[in-house]
Amino acid sequence: MTTDIRPVRRALISVSDKAGLIEQARALAQAGVDLVSTGGTKAAIAAAGLAVRDVSDITGFPEMMDGRVKTLHPGVHGGLLARRDRLDHMASMQAHKIEEIDLLYVNLYPFEASVAAGKPWDDCIENIDIGGPAMLRAASKNHEFVAVCTDADDLSAALAEFTEKGGTTLALRKRLAAKTYARTAAYDAAISNWFSEQLGEEAPAWRAVGGKLKQSLRYGENPHQSAAFYVIGENRPGVATIRQLQGKELSYNNLNDTDAAYELVAEFDPAKAAAVAIIKHANPCGVAVGKDLLEAYGRALACDSVSAFGGIVAVNRKLDRAAAEAIAQIFTEVVIAPDADEDAIAVFAKKKNLRLLVAGGLPDASAPGFTAKTVAGGMLVQSRDAGRVTCETLKVVTKRAPTDAEITDMLFAFTIAKHVKSNAIVYAKDGQTVGIGAGQMNRRDSARIAAIRATEAAEAATDYKPVLKGCACASDAFFPFADGLLQAAEAGATAVIQPGGSMRDEEVIKAADDAGLAMVFTGMRHFRH
Repeated sequence: MTTDIRPVRRALISVSDKAGLIEQARALAQAGVDLVSTGGTKAAIAAAGLAVRDVSDITGFPEMMDGRVKTLHPGVHGGLLARRDRLDHMASMQAHKIEEIDLLYVNLYPFEASVAAGKPWDDCIENIDIGGPAMLRAASKNHEFVAVCTDADDLSAALAEFTEKGGTTLALRKRLAAKTYARTAAYDAAISNWFSEQLGEEAPAWRAVGGKLKQSLRYGENPHQSAAFYVIGENRPGVATIRQLQGKELSYNNLNDTDAAYELVAEFDPAKAAAVAIIKHANPCGVAVGKDLLEAYGRALACDSVSAFGGIVAVNRKLDRAAAEAIAQIFTEVVIAPDADEDAIAVFAKKKNLRLLVAGGLPDASAPGFTAKTVAGGMLVQSRDAGRVTCETLKVVTKRAPTDAEITDMLFAFTIAKHVKSNAIVYAKDGQTVGIGAGQMNRRDSARIAAIRATEAAEAATDYKPVLKGCACASDAFFPFADGLLQAAEAGATAVIQPGGSMRDEEVIKAADDAGLAMVFTGMRHFRH
């Protein structure tokens, strides 16, 4: 083993993001460190009046091919990879006039940002860093002797140790190496996933997933579980883009439920109607549209005011004072909106524990993407459920065709059912959920629970009373037997929307006809587990 403290005599710096560069380069220079750099980084350091050598001084080759080749050279990689405790390595360095590099600071070309900005193919390709990852991996491998930094925080940590101890400790170098390998892995994951997307590969031979720590969480779903929140660079408004204006630290369950709420409310175009979704344990307990957020919230709350206590509220428009005052009347964990006006912010300021989040926009409910779930020894990956049905795609299968109002109610209910844990039944009327049955092992029980919730809500509500009679019933998957459909009819539903596709479809259709129901098939299932 080598001496734990390693001095820093020479540093190679090559960064795309130059925030804080000059201050840190000056600190290194004042400590007597020989600075070596490349291209624009070298120009910035020199412009600040600091002594800095061009990397070509140690390679003997000029930068070429529009900057594609500048550090891929034994003069650089030998200086990073040589073991200082091996006589043969040191002899090779001396024979080939290779200089030791004790600290490497590289942040990579902004490939992820280029993709997020929707840059064309050629721009994205040119923003794939080659020399940077190669140097980072080399320095990380040789962490016994070299400190490697991928961002300004890393360099600050190295500078702090260098100032206090005259060099970097092995413990720090190990931590920096581990972080660096994770960074280059995430970078390569972003590139490979982009290529797969561009090529239309649904199941590439290798699937890489990488993320950057956004928040360390106090615990996971339960206090005995550790947890953290990572962002993967997808340009999608939501929990990854939030700005927290007030309230306690977000928990694992807060983030999970808030994501479910915001993805649901984004199904509704804010230009057409205000929409509010209230979520508990990742399931909606009330969803409604209205002429404004105040009305939409009142109608959503009326669906199940009991379950809404301690829930998550998501809105699809800029939050205003009137809606904020209504929401503040009951205990609410989180409110998320695209934005919030100053009056709304002032209302919630009186509720110091309530977490108010603004996401900067709404996610596109029809945009492609993928979701992943770990299983023992592997990972399940699927495309995001961006499926939608329209009037044109519905197939009327009963003798009675639905009215225009029933079609509107059915489409609304089916949109909500997409976001309810299976087996899911949703009753809705006039842009308001009436009753929701979630997560049952059979569809009949979900229909019963939804009816119970609707009956209780109608009894409790003073405004915007949910109405079961004449409502639409949506099922996330087909009815395998007629019992679930008959339960919906008994509850008061007059129109049913379901995917169809059961071996007993004819039996279910006959039951619907006998009950005088209108029923349509969507041909699209929305299981959610």
